[in-house]
Amino acid sequence: MQGFLNAVTGIANESGFVGIMENPGYLIMIIVACGLIYLAIGKQFEPLLLLPIAFGMLLANLPFGEIIHMQYFIPPEGADPSLYPMFSEILHHGGLADMLYLGVKLGIYPPLIFLGIGTMTDFGPLISNPKSLLLGAAAQLGIFTTYIGAKLLGFTGPQAGAIGIIGGADGPTAIFVASKLAPELLGAIAVAAYSYMALVPIIQPPIMRALTTKKERMIVMEQLRPVSKLEKIMFPIICTIIICLILPTAVPLVGMLMLGNLMKESGVVDRINKTAGNELMNIITIFLGVSVGCTTNAETFLNKNTLFIVALGLIAFCFGTAGGVLFGKIMCWATHGKVNPLIGSAGVSAVPMAARVSQKVGQQENPQNFLLMHAMGPNVAGVIGSAVAAGILINMLK
Repeated sequence: MQGFLNAVTGIANESGFVGIMENPGYLIMIIVACGLIYLAIGKQFEPLLLLPIAFGMLLANLPFGEIIHMQYFIPPEGADPSLYPMFSEILHHGGLADMLYLGVKLGIYPPLIFLGIGTMTDFGPLISNPKSLLLGAAAQLGIFTTYIGAKLLGFTGPQAGAIGIIGGADGPTAIFVASKLAPELLGAIAVAAYSYMALVPIIQPPIMRALTTKKERMIVMEQLRPVSKLEKIMFPIICTIIICLILPTAVPLVGMLMLGNLMKESGVVDRINKTAGNELMNIITIFLGVSVGCTTNAETFLNKNTLFIVALGLIAFCFGTAGGVLFGKIMCWATHGKVNPLIGSAGVSAVPMAARVSQKVGQQENPQNFLLMHAMGPNVAGVIGSAVAAGILINMLK
Protein backbone atom coordinates (compact mmCIF):
# COMPACT_ATOMS: atom_id res chain seq x y z
CA MET A 1 0.00 0.00 0.00
CA GLN A 2 2.84 2.37 0.86
CA GLY A 3 4.44 1.62 -2.50
CA PHE A 4 1.18 2.48 -4.29
CA LEU A 5 0.91 5.77 -2.39
CA ASN A 6 4.52 6.63 -3.21
CA ALA A 7 3.86 5.93 -6.88
CA VAL A 8 0.76 8.14 -6.88
CA THR A 9 2.64 10.90 -5.03
CA GLY A 10 5.49 10.68 -7.52
CA ILE A 11 3.13 10.97 -10.50
CA ALA A 12 1.36 13.93 -8.87
CA ASN A 13 4.64 15.71 -8.15
CA GLU A 14 5.74 15.29 -11.77
CA SER A 15 2.41 16.29 -13.29
CA GLY A 16 1.81 19.49 -15.17
CA PHE A 17 -0.50 20.73 -12.42
CA VAL A 18 2.51 21.26 -10.19
CA GLY A 19 4.18 23.29 -12.94
CA ILE A 20 1.11 25.50 -13.29
CA MET A 21 1.05 26.07 -9.52
CA GLU A 22 4.72 27.04 -9.61
CA ASN A 23 4.27 29.33 -12.62
CA PRO A 24 0.68 30.56 -13.23
CA GLY A 25 1.94 32.06 -16.48
CA TYR A 26 1.45 28.64 -18.07
CA LEU A 27 -2.26 28.81 -17.30
CA ILE A 28 -2.49 32.30 -18.82
CA MET A 29 -0.80 31.09 -22.00
CA ILE A 30 -3.08 28.04 -22.21
CA ILE A 31 -6.07 30.39 -22.03
CA VAL A 32 -4.53 32.62 -24.72
CA ALA A 33 -3.91 29.56 -26.91
CA CYS A 34 -7.52 28.43 -26.50
CA GLY A 35 -8.67 31.95 -27.38
CA LEU A 36 -6.64 31.89 -30.60
CA ILE A 37 -8.02 28.45 -31.44
CA TYR A 38 -11.52 29.89 -31.03
CA LEU A 39 -10.67 32.79 -33.37
CA ALA A 40 -9.25 30.36 -35.95
CA ILE A 41 -12.24 27.97 -35.86
CA GLY A 42 -15.16 30.10 -34.68
CA LYS A 43 -14.30 33.34 -36.50
CA GLN A 44 -12.10 31.84 -39.26
CA PHE A 45 -9.35 34.41 -38.69
CA GLU A 46 -6.42 33.15 -40.82
CA PRO A 47 -7.21 29.56 -39.74
CA LEU A 48 -4.61 27.84 -41.93
CA LEU A 49 -1.78 29.29 -39.85
CA LEU A 50 -3.44 30.60 -36.72
CA LEU A 51 -4.77 27.14 -35.80
CA PRO A 52 -1.39 25.31 -35.86
CA ILE A 53 0.33 28.30 -34.20
CA ALA A 54 -2.26 28.34 -31.43
CA PHE A 55 -2.01 24.59 -30.88
CA GLY A 56 1.78 24.80 -30.84
CA MET A 57 1.39 27.51 -28.17
CA LEU A 58 -0.84 25.14 -26.21
CA LEU A 59 1.72 22.32 -26.42
CA ALA A 60 4.59 24.61 -25.41
CA ASN A 61 2.79 25.70 -22.24
CA LEU A 62 1.91 22.29 -20.87
CA PRO A 63 4.51 22.13 -18.07
CA PHE A 64 7.28 19.54 -18.29
CA GLY A 65 6.23 18.54 -21.81
CA GLU A 66 9.58 19.78 -23.19
CA ILE A 67 8.31 19.75 -26.75
CA ILE A 68 10.94 22.31 -27.72
CA HIS A 69 14.27 23.39 -26.20
CA MET A 70 14.91 27.02 -27.13
CA GLN A 71 18.28 26.94 -25.36
CA TYR A 72 19.54 25.02 -28.39
CA PHE A 73 18.68 27.93 -30.70
CA ILE A 74 19.19 31.18 -28.78
CA PRO A 75 22.72 31.73 -27.48
CA PRO A 76 22.94 32.95 -23.88
CA GLU A 77 24.39 36.39 -23.29
CA GLY A 78 28.10 36.42 -23.96
CA ALA A 79 28.12 33.07 -25.80
CA ASP A 80 29.55 32.56 -29.26
CA PRO A 81 26.63 32.95 -31.75
CA SER A 82 28.47 30.73 -34.26
CA LEU A 83 27.77 27.73 -32.02
CA TYR A 84 24.00 28.13 -32.40
CA PRO A 85 21.87 26.32 -33.34
CA MET A 86 23.57 23.45 -31.47
CA PHE A 87 23.01 20.76 -34.10
CA SER A 88 24.64 18.00 -32.09
CA GLU A 89 22.37 18.60 -29.10
CA ILE A 90 19.30 18.87 -31.32
CA LEU A 91 20.04 15.65 -33.20
CA HIS A 92 20.79 13.66 -30.05
CA HIS A 93 18.40 15.14 -27.50
CA GLY A 94 15.94 17.29 -29.45
CA GLY A 95 12.25 16.52 -29.77
CA LEU A 96 9.79 16.82 -32.64
CA ALA A 97 9.40 20.60 -32.44
CA ASP A 98 13.19 21.07 -32.25
CA MET A 99 13.55 19.27 -35.57
CA LEU A 100 10.69 21.22 -37.16
CA TYR A 101 11.98 24.54 -35.84
CA LEU A 102 15.24 24.06 -37.74
CA GLY A 103 13.26 24.93 -40.87
CA VAL A 104 12.41 28.30 -39.31
CA LYS A 105 15.85 28.94 -37.86
CA LEU A 106 17.62 28.14 -41.12
CA GLY A 107 15.16 30.21 -43.17
CA ILE A 108 13.72 27.28 -45.14
CA TYR A 109 9.96 27.46 -44.58
CA PRO A 110 9.15 31.10 -45.51
CA PRO A 111 10.77 30.93 -48.99
CA LEU A 112 8.93 27.66 -49.67
CA ILE A 113 5.66 29.31 -48.69
CA PHE A 114 6.55 32.18 -51.07
CA LEU A 115 7.02 29.54 -53.77
CA GLY A 116 3.46 28.37 -53.15
CA ILE A 117 2.15 31.95 -53.04
CA GLY A 118 3.78 32.58 -56.42
CA THR A 119 1.82 29.72 -58.00
CA MET A 120 -1.43 31.36 -56.87
CA THR A 121 -0.57 34.99 -57.69
CA ASP A 122 -1.70 36.81 -60.82
CA PHE A 123 0.60 39.73 -61.57
CA GLY A 124 -1.63 40.75 -64.48
CA PRO A 125 -3.22 43.77 -62.71
CA LEU A 126 0.24 45.04 -61.72
CA ILE A 127 1.63 44.57 -65.25
CA SER A 128 -1.44 46.27 -66.70
CA ASN A 129 -1.06 49.25 -64.36
CA PRO A 130 2.62 49.57 -63.35
CA LYS A 131 1.86 52.76 -61.38
CA SER A 132 0.24 50.56 -58.73
CA LEU A 133 3.76 49.44 -57.81
CA LEU A 134 4.17 52.88 -56.21
CA LEU A 135 1.12 52.25 -54.02
CA GLY A 136 2.63 48.97 -52.84
CA ALA A 137 5.84 50.80 -51.99
CA ALA A 138 4.00 53.59 -50.15
CA ALA A 139 2.19 51.05 -47.98
CA GLN A 140 5.54 49.89 -46.61
CA LEU A 141 5.57 53.12 -44.59
CA GLY A 142 4.33 51.11 -41.62
CA ILE A 143 7.52 49.02 -41.59
CA PHE A 144 9.93 51.91 -41.25
CA THR A 145 7.85 54.06 -38.91
CA THR A 146 7.43 51.08 -36.59
CA TYR A 147 11.18 50.44 -36.76
CA ILE A 148 11.75 53.97 -35.46
CA GLY A 149 9.09 53.52 -32.76
CA ALA A 150 10.65 50.25 -31.59
CA LYS A 151 14.07 51.91 -31.36
CA LEU A 152 12.60 54.67 -29.22
CA LEU A 153 11.13 52.05 -26.88
CA GLY A 154 14.58 50.60 -26.26
CA PHE A 155 14.70 47.63 -28.63
CA THR A 156 17.99 46.94 -30.37
CA GLY A 157 18.35 47.68 -34.08
CA PRO A 158 17.84 44.06 -35.20
CA GLN A 159 14.87 43.65 -32.84
CA ALA A 160 13.31 46.89 -34.11
CA GLY A 161 13.73 45.70 -37.70
CA ALA A 162 12.08 42.37 -36.92
CA ILE A 163 9.15 44.15 -35.23
CA GLY A 164 8.81 46.69 -38.02
CA ILE A 165 8.32 44.04 -40.69
CA ILE A 166 4.93 43.26 -39.13
CA GLY A 167 3.76 46.36 -41.01
CA GLY A 168 4.25 44.50 -44.29
CA ALA A 169 1.18 42.40 -43.42
CA ASP A 170 2.99 39.29 -44.62
CA GLY A 171 3.31 36.48 -42.07
CA PRO A 172 6.04 34.40 -43.78
CA THR A 173 8.14 37.53 -44.34
CA ALA A 174 7.76 38.53 -40.68
CA ILE A 175 8.85 35.06 -39.57
CA PHE A 176 11.79 35.06 -42.00
CA VAL A 177 13.10 38.42 -40.80
CA ALA A 178 12.52 37.63 -37.11
CA SER A 179 14.38 34.31 -37.42
CA LYS A 180 17.36 36.17 -38.90
CA LEU A 181 17.40 39.29 -36.71
CA ALA A 182 15.63 38.52 -33.42
CA PRO A 183 14.79 34.84 -32.88
CA GLU A 184 14.06 35.55 -29.21
CA LEU A 185 11.04 37.63 -30.33
CA LEU A 186 9.84 35.24 -33.03
CA GLY A 187 6.79 33.89 -31.20
CA ALA A 188 5.37 37.30 -30.30
CA ILE A 189 6.06 38.71 -33.77
CA ALA A 190 4.42 35.75 -35.52
CA VAL A 191 1.30 35.87 -33.34
CA ALA A 192 1.00 39.65 -33.79
CA ALA A 193 1.54 39.47 -37.56
CA TYR A 194 -1.06 36.78 -38.21
CA SER A 195 -3.56 38.19 -35.73
CA TYR A 196 -3.49 41.61 -37.38
CA MET A 197 -3.58 40.10 -40.87
CA ALA A 198 -6.82 38.42 -39.84
CA LEU A 199 -8.15 41.75 -38.56
CA VAL A 200 -7.47 43.68 -41.79
CA PRO A 201 -11.24 43.96 -42.58
CA ILE A 202 -11.73 45.61 -39.17
CA ILE A 203 -8.59 47.77 -38.98
CA GLN A 204 -8.52 49.25 -42.48
CA PRO A 205 -12.03 50.65 -43.27
CA PRO A 206 -12.08 53.37 -40.56
CA ILE A 207 -8.66 54.63 -41.68
CA MET A 208 -9.69 54.55 -45.35
CA ARG A 209 -12.85 56.57 -44.67
CA ALA A 210 -11.05 59.07 -42.43
CA LEU A 211 -8.44 59.87 -45.09
CA THR A 212 -10.72 60.10 -48.14
CA THR A 213 -13.77 62.10 -49.15
CA LYS A 214 -17.05 60.58 -50.31
CA LYS A 215 -16.36 61.92 -53.80
CA GLU A 216 -12.97 60.18 -53.89
CA ARG A 217 -14.43 56.89 -52.67
CA MET A 218 -17.04 56.99 -55.45
CA ILE A 219 -14.47 57.28 -58.28
CA VAL A 220 -14.99 54.58 -60.93
CA MET A 221 -11.71 53.54 -62.56
CA GLU A 222 -11.21 52.59 -66.20
CA GLN A 223 -11.04 48.91 -67.07
CA LEU A 224 -7.51 47.46 -67.08
CA ARG A 225 -5.98 46.50 -70.41
CA PRO A 226 -5.53 42.79 -71.23
CA VAL A 227 -2.07 41.37 -70.45
CA SER A 228 -0.41 38.96 -72.87
CA LYS A 229 1.03 35.60 -71.87
CA LEU A 230 4.51 36.75 -72.93
CA GLU A 231 4.31 39.70 -70.53
CA LYS A 232 3.28 37.39 -67.68
CA ILE A 233 6.19 35.04 -68.42
CA MET A 234 8.78 37.81 -68.72
CA PHE A 235 7.66 39.68 -65.58
CA PRO A 236 8.95 37.19 -62.93
CA ILE A 237 12.22 36.73 -64.81
CA ILE A 238 12.90 40.48 -65.15
CA CYS A 239 11.78 41.16 -61.56
CA THR A 240 14.10 38.51 -60.19
CA ILE A 241 17.12 39.78 -62.11
CA ILE A 242 16.61 43.47 -61.28
CA ILE A 243 15.62 43.13 -57.59
CA CYS A 244 18.14 40.46 -56.70
CA LEU A 245 21.05 42.22 -58.42
CA ILE A 246 20.26 45.40 -56.50
CA LEU A 247 19.47 43.62 -53.22
CA PRO A 248 20.97 40.11 -53.02
CA THR A 249 19.56 39.53 -49.50
CA ALA A 250 16.07 39.46 -51.07
CA VAL A 251 16.92 36.42 -53.21
CA PRO A 252 15.33 33.73 -50.96
CA LEU A 253 11.91 35.40 -50.83
CA VAL A 254 11.71 37.21 -54.17
CA GLY A 255 13.39 34.35 -56.05
CA MET A 256 10.99 31.70 -54.73
CA LEU A 257 7.95 33.97 -55.26
CA MET A 258 8.89 34.56 -58.88
CA LEU A 259 9.79 30.92 -59.51
CA GLY A 260 6.33 29.89 -58.34
CA ASN A 261 4.72 32.52 -60.57
CA LEU A 262 6.83 31.49 -63.57
CA MET A 263 5.75 27.86 -63.09
CA LYS A 264 2.13 29.04 -63.11
CA GLU A 265 2.35 31.32 -66.13
CA SER A 266 4.56 29.10 -68.28
CA GLY A 267 1.86 26.42 -68.42
CA VAL A 268 4.42 23.64 -69.03
CA VAL A 269 4.93 22.31 -65.48
CA ASP A 270 1.40 21.74 -64.25
CA ARG A 271 2.39 18.83 -61.98
CA ILE A 272 5.00 20.66 -59.95
CA ASN A 273 2.95 23.86 -60.06
CA LYS A 274 0.04 22.07 -58.39
CA THR A 275 2.38 20.38 -55.90
CA ALA A 276 4.03 23.67 -54.88
CA GLY A 277 0.70 25.45 -54.49
CA ASN A 278 -1.11 22.64 -52.70
CA GLU A 279 0.61 19.65 -51.10
CA LEU A 280 4.02 21.22 -50.44
CA MET A 281 2.57 24.51 -49.21
CA ASN A 282 0.12 22.71 -46.92
CA ILE A 283 2.88 20.57 -45.40
CA ILE A 284 5.18 23.56 -44.84
CA THR A 285 2.28 25.56 -43.36
CA ILE A 286 1.72 22.84 -40.74
CA PHE A 287 5.43 22.61 -39.88
CA LEU A 288 5.83 26.39 -39.74
CA GLY A 289 2.74 27.02 -37.63
CA VAL A 290 3.38 24.32 -35.04
CA SER A 291 7.09 25.09 -34.62
CA VAL A 292 6.52 28.86 -34.34
CA GLY A 293 3.69 28.31 -31.85
CA CYS A 294 5.99 26.17 -29.74
CA THR A 295 8.33 29.14 -29.22
CA THR A 296 5.64 31.05 -27.29
CA ASN A 297 6.04 29.59 -23.84
CA ALA A 298 5.26 31.58 -20.71
CA GLU A 299 8.89 32.38 -19.90
CA THR A 300 9.58 34.07 -23.24
CA PHE A 301 6.12 35.41 -24.10
CA LEU A 302 4.73 36.96 -20.93
CA ASN A 303 6.75 40.15 -20.63
CA LYS A 304 6.50 43.84 -21.47
CA ASN A 305 8.26 43.31 -24.79
CA THR A 306 5.32 41.23 -26.01
CA LEU A 307 2.90 44.02 -25.11
CA PHE A 308 5.09 46.52 -26.96
CA ILE A 309 5.22 44.24 -30.01
CA VAL A 310 1.43 43.84 -30.08
CA ALA A 311 0.97 47.64 -29.82
CA LEU A 312 3.66 48.37 -32.41
CA GLY A 313 2.15 45.79 -34.76
CA LEU A 314 -1.16 47.64 -34.70
CA ILE A 315 0.63 50.94 -35.36
CA ALA A 316 2.48 49.30 -38.26
CA PHE A 317 -0.75 48.17 -39.92
CA CYS A 318 -2.37 51.57 -39.43
CA PHE A 319 0.60 53.48 -40.88
CA GLY A 320 0.91 51.03 -43.77
CA THR A 321 -2.76 51.49 -44.66
CA ALA A 322 -2.51 55.27 -44.27
CA GLY A 323 0.64 55.44 -46.42
CA GLY A 324 -1.05 53.60 -49.28
CA VAL A 325 -4.25 55.67 -49.11
CA LEU A 326 -2.40 59.01 -48.90
CA PHE A 327 -0.25 58.14 -51.89
CA GLY A 328 -3.45 57.06 -53.64
CA LYS A 329 -4.79 60.58 -53.02
CA ILE A 330 -1.66 62.03 -54.61
CA MET A 331 -2.14 59.80 -57.66
CA CYS A 332 -5.82 60.79 -57.76
CA TRP A 333 -4.81 64.46 -57.90
CA ALA A 334 -2.05 63.84 -60.45
CA THR A 335 -4.38 61.92 -62.80
CA HIS A 336 -7.25 64.42 -62.38
CA GLY A 337 -9.53 61.97 -60.61
CA LYS A 338 -8.79 58.76 -62.53
CA VAL A 339 -7.43 56.83 -59.51
CA ASN A 340 -9.61 55.87 -56.56
CA PRO A 341 -7.43 56.38 -53.43
CA LEU A 342 -9.06 53.37 -51.74
CA ILE A 343 -6.94 50.97 -53.78
CA GLY A 344 -3.85 52.32 -51.97
CA SER A 345 -4.91 50.53 -48.79
CA ALA A 346 -4.38 47.22 -50.63
CA GLY A 347 -0.66 47.99 -50.80
CA VAL A 348 -0.21 46.01 -47.59
CA SER A 349 0.44 42.46 -48.71
CA ALA A 350 -2.47 40.65 -47.07
CA VAL A 351 -3.47 38.97 -50.35
CA PRO A 352 -6.28 39.00 -51.40
CA MET A 353 -8.02 40.21 -48.23
CA ALA A 354 -6.81 43.81 -48.45
CA ALA A 355 -7.97 44.08 -52.08
CA ARG A 356 -11.39 42.80 -51.06
CA VAL A 357 -11.59 45.46 -48.35
CA SER A 358 -10.92 48.16 -50.99
CA GLN A 359 -13.69 46.68 -53.12
CA LYS A 360 -16.13 46.53 -50.20
CA VAL A 361 -15.56 50.10 -49.01
CA GLY A 362 -15.80 51.41 -52.58
CA GLN A 363 -19.06 49.60 -53.25
CA GLN A 364 -20.59 50.92 -50.05
CA GLU A 365 -20.32 54.41 -51.54
CA ASN A 366 -21.09 53.46 -55.13
CA PRO A 367 -22.75 50.08 -55.86
CA GLN A 368 -21.57 50.34 -59.48
CA ASN A 369 -17.93 50.57 -58.40
CA PHE A 370 -15.73 47.51 -59.00
CA LEU A 371 -12.26 48.09 -57.58
CA LEU A 372 -11.14 44.51 -56.91
CA MET A 373 -8.90 44.02 -59.96
CA HIS A 374 -7.51 47.56 -59.65
CA ALA A 375 -6.72 46.89 -55.97
CA MET A 376 -5.00 43.59 -56.81
CA GLY A 377 -2.21 45.58 -58.51
CA PRO A 378 -1.00 47.31 -55.33
CA ASN A 379 -1.86 44.18 -53.35
CA VAL A 380 0.59 41.94 -55.22
CA ALA A 381 3.03 44.88 -55.38
CA GLY A 382 2.87 44.85 -51.58
CA VAL A 383 4.03 41.23 -51.56
CA ILE A 384 7.09 42.20 -53.59
CA GLY A 385 7.55 45.35 -51.51
CA SER A 386 7.52 43.49 -48.19
CA ALA A 387 10.09 41.00 -49.51
CA VAL A 388 12.31 43.86 -50.68
CA ALA A 389 11.89 45.63 -47.33
CA ALA A 390 12.88 42.40 -45.59
CA GLY A 391 16.02 42.24 -47.68
CA ILE A 392 16.87 45.86 -46.84
CA LEU A 393 16.40 45.32 -43.10
CA ILE A 394 18.46 42.13 -43.06
CA ASN A 395 21.20 43.81 -45.14
CA MET A 396 21.30 46.84 -42.81
CA LEU A 397 20.92 45.18 -39.42
CA LYS A 398 22.27 41.66 -39.45
